[in-house]
Amino acid sequence: MMSFVSLLLIGIMFPAIRGKQFTKCELSQVLKDMDGYGGIPLSEWICTIFHTSGYDTQTIFNNNGNTEYGLFQINNKFWCRDNQILQSRNICDISCDKFLDDDLTDDIICAKKILDKEGIDYWLAHKPLCSEKLEQWHCEM
Repeated sequence: MMSFVSLLLIGIMFPAIRGKQFTKCELSQVLKDMDGYGGIPLSEWICTIFHTSGYDTQTIFNNNGNTEYGLFQINNKFWCRDNQILQSRNICDISCDKFLDDDLTDDIICAKKILDKEGIDYWLAHKPLCSEKLEQWHCEM
């Protein structure tokens, strides 16, 4: 009984981050305002995100001492802050764990900053996998 009470208290004190595994059409609906931003059609975003995170907001990838977070795999060295890289440039002025929840508002704002500064090829999956033949990434809305 004591362990149950302890687990209950831990669950109350540290609620789980609510992430989401999107489908292609769900994500297309959420990201519809990104269609054409920076000259990038929505189908390229959908393809790139699929090959980057599998449409899963809780994706975390460790890469050569850096960590990438969320749908857009936003890097902790430049774009957000976490406990691993204390000298992060934190250009998006946000904690990296904010990219792991189901609210994509901050993810989209930061992704647009990345696109403005680095271009779409910041996302390495884009050029080889998402720069042509994009019909399969369209979704009827």
